[in-house]
Amino acid sequence: MYTVLCYSKCSTCQKALKYLDSKHISYQKRDLKEDKPDYELLKKLVANSKLDINKFFNTSGQRYRELDLKNKLKTMSDEEKLQLLASDGMLVKRPILFDDDIVIVGKKEAAYDELG
Repeated sequence: MYTVLCYSKCSTCQKALKYLDSKHISYQKRDLKEDKPDYELLKKLVANSKLDINKFFNTSGQRYRELDLKNKLKTMSDEEKLQLLASDGMLVKRPILFDDDIVIVGKKEAAYDELG
């Protein structure tokens, strides 16, 4: 079974979950604000996704703008970025669907279709 990191008030997350439901893809929902992902999980997701860590930041979020991360991320190490992501679930891009092998960052219906 997949886990989906999401935020219940996010319209993109709601659409992604509705799409997964329509495709009968089983998942458990984990709210990023209530149950933020810890450092170890984020480190594993970044490694398994083979994506640049910057792809895990919610660049359209209010916290991202408040912290001026557009400029600050350029000088931060990956370690610092992981620590920052783990400190505030609202900084994490959503939704993220994952299991032990697969990590899909953002609402990507074509990638969801390949799940089965």
